[in-house]
Amino acid sequence: MATVPSTAITIPSCTGLKASFSPLKATAIKVYATPVASRLAVKASFKEFGVGVAATVASAILASNALAIEIKLGGDDGSLAFVPGNFVVASGEKITFFNNAGFPHNVLFDEDEVPSGVDVSKISMAEENLLNAKGEVYEVTLVEKGTYSFYCAPHQGAGMTGKVTVK
Repeated sequence: MATVPSTAITIPSCTGLKASFSPLKATAIKVYATPVASRLAVKASFKEFGVGVAATVASAILASNALAIEIKLGGDDGSLAFVPGNFVVASGEKITFFNNAGFPHNVLFDEDEVPSGVDVSKISMAEENLLNAKGEVYEVTLVEKGTYSFYCAPHQGAGMTGKVTVK
């Protein structure tokens, strides 16, 4: 049976959840082993460890509030379509339209098919502006809840239209 010499290991842990970042505090963990049995005694503050895990999870949740969805302009098969064409986002979620195939493309919101009071000129690309190369993007964040219809001006006649529901 193997023996582990008595040693002390220092690992960082967080001291608590706060509105701002707090520096890490080192906590000593001592590991003891006896040659007679493979027993380990670990002395550590599991409360502090748990708070550190909770702080990490809270940070991830806060970071995820800046959610985003990506919409392809042009299908992988070369189709003139938004992929996906119908989708749901949360209010304030960023929508990234990216040029994939069959360009040039643009993204225009239909002024007759957006929630009341929404100014489509503030959320649409200018009609004369086009995304001309693969990978070019247009980003928009919609706040007003409701359904928005949008289209690609050069390909609207080919059916390149879509809808987004903001909840």
